[in-house]
Amino acid sequence: MNLIPVIDLMQGQVVRAVRGNRHAYRPIDSPLCRSSDPVTVAKILCEHCATQQLYVADLDALLGQPRQAAVLRALLRAMPGMALWLDAGFANASAAEASRLELAEVGVRMVPVFGSESLASREDLERCFDSGNEDRGILSLDRRDGQHLDVAGCWNAPDLWPRRVIVMTLERVGAGAGPDLETLADVRRQSPATFVIGAGGIRNQRDLEAASDAGAAAWLVASALHDGGLPRVRG
Repeated sequence: MNLIPVIDLMQGQVVRAVRGNRHAYRPIDSPLCRSSDPVTVAKILCEHCATQQLYVADLDALLGQPRQAAVLRALLRAMPGMALWLDAGFANASAAEASRLELAEVGVRMVPVFGSESLASREDLERCFDSGNEDRGILSLDRRDGQHLDVAGCWNAPDLWPRRVIVMTLERVGAGAGPDLETLADVRRQSPATFVIGAGGIRNQRDLEAASDAGAAAWLVASALHDGGLPRVRG
């Protein structure tokens, strides 16, 4: 199972995500990192997972505020060669391209994450993935409490999905409730060839094994790392 560490950025700090209730997030308090500084946390998490992939959620942008471009540039200068998966509430391909240009000066490989909760329309979904280039973007199928967050109708359009799709169950993020394997398996049934990445609920190695059995190729992780549920990956 490929582990992809996550940092949630709010007002220049890494915060702990719990159940998708973003207004209640607080700076991370972690025995693993002992800091909420983005560079410190990102380096430790990537080293812990033996990866150069990092998922960053810009919560300011997701809440309708300006993107944290300066924080992202500082983070990326400190970690050359890292592939950044960025979720910044992109409503369309143009918004993602604007963010890519903001970060171009540091030469980063930025892969936009288009969340179903943020995409504006079915037409925008089509335009986001109209190229075979893998760096064009990743689709995140977002849900909370059994409800699809999906103005654009992403969940019911597997023919428009890119190669990589995240299944994001927000009420399980940081909740210690275990992964939502039923939803993940349903997405796999809709599109067997899709590279499915889970998000939310992982607590330990046993959960990862169950997720792999359900068809997940990778998982976004944060709380299980900070809380010591997943041991260091030996590269």
